[in-house]
Parts: sequence; C-alpha cells; structure tokens
Amino acid sequence: MTERVRIGVIGGSGVYQIEALTDVEEIVLETPFGSPSDAYLVGTLAGQRVAFLARHGRGHRFSPSRVNYRANIYGFKMLGVEYLIGVSACGSLREDIAPGHIVIPDQLFDRTRGRKLSFFDDPDVGTDGLVVHVGVADPFCPMLSRICYEAVKETGAPVHWGGNFVTVEGPRFSTKAESRVFRSWGMDIIGMTTTPEAQLAREAEMSYAVMAHVTDYDVWHESETPVTVEMVVKTLMSNAEIAKRAVVNAIRRLEGAGPSPQGAALRDAIITNHAVIRTDVIERLSLLIGKYIPGSQATG
Repeated sequence: MTERVRIGVIGGSGVYQIEALTDVEEIVLETPFGSPSDAYLVGTLAGQRVAFLARHGRGHRFSPSRVNYRANIYGFKMLGVEYLIGVSACGSLREDIAPGHIVIPDQLFDRTRGRKLSFFDDPDVGTDGLVVHVGVADPFCPMLSRICYEAVKETGAPVHWGGNFVTVEGPRFSTKAESRVFRSWGMDIIGMTTTPEAQLAREAEMSYAVMAHVTDYDVWHESETPVTVEMVVKTLMSNAEIAKRAVVNAIRRLEGAGPSPQGAALRDAIITNHAVIRTDVIERLSLLIGKYIPGSQATG
C-alpha cells in the first residue's frame, strides 16, 4: 500500500468492522512500541481512503488495561492518518444522558493507573532522554468533534454535545462509592479506553474525537440495575448500526478537509535540547519529531 490514508477509525466494544468499506486490504504493522491490537483494515468509503482498527482486537481479546494504545496510534501515524475517530462504550453519570444516547465529549479526566501515557522518555522502548510536554487543555479536536456531532444527528439518534468523560482503569466496573464521587466531581460519562488514546493522538499530531455510546447508568442510579456485561453488550448490539452509520456520515463530512488542526501540536512541546537527544531516539521517533529536529531524515 502506497496511498496515504488520512482518516482512521478505532472501533470499540461491539464495532469490529465497517461493512461500508470497499476494496479492503488488511495491513499488519509493527511499531517501535510493539504490535497494534489487530491488522488495520484499509479501504475506500465516500471516495476516501480509511483505516479501521478494532481497539480490543477482533473477538475482543484485549482488556482496556492490556490494549497497546501506543502501538495502535503509532500504526495510524505510519499510515498517514490525520483525522482519527474513536467509537467507545460508556456509562452515564447523569439522569438526562440515557442508555442508547450518544455523547460527543469535550473534556477528559484521567483515573487510570500505570498505563503508558506518552511516546516519549520511556527507557523500556528506548525513547528515554527526550522530554515532551504536549498541550491537552482541549483533549478532543473541536472541529472533528463538531463533525461527529452533526454526523450522529444525521442518524436521528439522541446526541449530547460536550461533557466530561472520566476514564477508569477497569476492567472491573465501578463501586457505588466511586460512581457517586465521579458524579460529585461533575463527570458526565465514564469509560475505560479514551485515556491514553486522546493524549497519544495529540502527541501524534492527529485530530481526535470520540463518539461515546451510552450503554448503562454505571452503578449510581437507585432505580436502575447496576451495569453488567450483558447489559452493555445488549445495548451495543442494538446500537451497532447507528454507530456505523454515524461513522460513515462523519467520513463523508471530512471530504475535502484540510490538514489536521492539531498538525503542529509538538512544535513548541519538545523541551530537551536537540543537541543532547541521542541519534537512536531521533531515528526511532522520526515519524513524530523529524520535522522539528534539524538534520533528521523524517518527513513528519
């Protein structure tokens, strides 16, 4: 495959492929961070090349704690992706956000533990000695989020604009005490995968937005049954076609889109003196930092 792919989709629980893709080829990639969750399915939709990846692998083989988020995002970068849409299941922490609704959040709160949150300064993969402080005040791309919101509206599904999305470690569900605390903090929805996906997409200078599909009321609601796997799967299956239609609508709306608004996210984020960054680190991460390091062979 030589043609650049500008749009990527990460499918969450219940969305493991997009049937509307044509001329599909499977692309297996290896990255400096290991293997992605599965092969990338690259095809054509609305005249555009699109790459799809099942976040948990086909057959749902990886828990939220074991997904190799860095490899997944880096693989999209290798394909040339600039716009990345995440599809995710979530629980609701608000009465008015009911199961079956879709939320396009605008803020993210990290309550994960021990996940690899950055491509940089990690001796385990040989990127130590390069310190990067990327800005994520607005963790989701406003432009792509608006496109996703309009795409969901087009399906007729109930959709909410904005909201605070808290990511927990999982794979277990919340206790009632945790759920109540998250509500008291002003969180609106709860999930297990959007961190570090959003932060890594920003480090990779991609526009990222998430379509969060509400499957349950977590465990705080006194008159609703606490969340179970059966409940999540049942709601996801009933909403799977809506999710796929919304993704297709968003891809169509991206036709003719210019470069990603996040395409210079690392420009002022590299704090390490270029002169002391090891050559092997520059080579390993040239796809991410090459355009900012003089003398690098990367195209960025």
